[in-house]
This record gives sequence, C-alpha cells and structure tokens, in this order.
Amino acid sequence: MGTYVITGGASGIGAAVKQQLESEGHNTVIVDIRDADVIANLATDEGRGSAIESLTKIAEHGLDGFVACAGVGSHLPDRALITEVNYYGTINLIEGLRGVLAKNGTPVVLISSNSAPQPTDQCFVDALLNGDKTAALELAEGMQSQPVYSGTKQAMTRWMRRNTQSYAALGVRMNAVAPGYTQTPLSAAVENDPTYGDAIRQFIDTIPVGRPGQAQDMANAVSYLLSDKASFVCGSMLFVDGGHDALHRPDQF
Repeated sequence: MGTYVITGGASGIGAAVKQQLESEGHNTVIVDIRDADVIANLATDEGRGSAIESLTKIAEHGLDGFVACAGVGSHLPDRALITEVNYYGTINLIEGLRGVLAKNGTPVVLISSNSAPQPTDQCFVDALLNGDKTAALELAEGMQSQPVYSGTKQAMTRWMRRNTQSYAALGVRMNAVAPGYTQTPLSAAVENDPTYGDAIRQFIDTIPVGRPGQAQDMANAVSYLLSDKASFVCGSMLFVDGGHDALHRPDQF
C-alpha cells in the first residue's frame, strides 16, 4: 500500500485515477481547487506554492507516485487561465517537489493530450519552455483557445522529454499519458449542446476502435505507468485515444 498524489483529482480523469488507485489498496491525496485534501488554486503562483508546501509535509511519510492531472479545456475563453493551469500548474509543482520526488524515488505521470502534436504557435511553446512567462501570456492572449490548449500540452510533454534524463538520474521516472476524446461530465455537456453536439458526435464516429474513451481507460494507463511493471518505461508519451493519433499521423511516432 502506497501514497499517491493526484492533482485535479476531484473530477473527471483525476477522479477515475483516484478510484483506481484506491481499489488497489493505496492511499490518495487530492490537490484541487475544491473537494480535495489539499485545497489550492493551481492557476496562481501563490496556490502552487501553497500546494508544494503542503505536499512536502505530506511526503515526509513517503510518496509512491505523483499524477499531474489538473487541467482545463479548450472550451474556455480565458487563454491565460488555460496557460497557467495546464502548463505552470504541472511543471511548477514537479519542479517544486523535485527534492521530495528524488528522496522517495517517486514515479511521475503527466496527463497530456493527443492534441499536443496539433498545430499551434511555436513561439508560444518556446516561450513556455524557455521560462519566459510574460511573453507566453502575451502570446496566448492573441491566440484562439484550442491552439493555446494544444500548445500547453505540447510544451508540457516536451518539458518532460527534455528533463527525463536529469530526473531519472535522481531515481524519478517521468512519463505522460495522452488521452483522446474522453467522456466526462464536461464533455457530456458539449455533446448535448445544440450548436456543437452534432460535430462532436461526428468526431466520435471517426475513432478507429469505434467508441469514445472513458475516464477508466486513462486511469488504467496511469496505474500501469506508476507500477513496477513499467519500471523500464521512462520518458514515454502513451497515447490512449482509440487509435486517433495513428489515424491522423500514420507516419509519425
């Protein structure tokens, strides 16, 4: 039995990960803006700092896995919020907990997206990766929400790949899961929307395996990557999208 931290674990995929790990006999610590063990607004520097402080204390008794699941979708018009939560809400926490993760040899799983390879503004991605937050936020304001979303997920995944070696040297395996279209309460609202519902249903029909993803599909993948069965899996991006990425990018892997 271990202790696992899940950011964004109060709903959606994060809640499914929580349920899966608890079904395996583990303890979970949820970090979220509400209904959580650690209440923190990961859209702000103050909230991220508070979460790091609380998790550092919790980890004094051991930490067996860290899942960075907190995120917001491309349906939001607030591009700064998407940037703050999806990128900084993940990367700042991992960097802030680096010593804790190293001390415990804690495996890390980041929740990316199969939209990460999609076209976006590479200047925006570069600003994120280069640590130029001011430029990143300024660029985000001039973009549509979907490229901001895909850009944050691309930057997150590239950060993970770039830092795989240095973290592995500390005993910390980092991997990412790239969910495809996943049915959650949030996506259900979009599916039933009179304006977007028909397009969403047509999109679902193109998934090669013939069905939309479920939060449990993602939880199964996360559980595997956290486990000893994945002890030689490091720096990988696991697409859990029913074959959609292969459909759209058959010659890239």
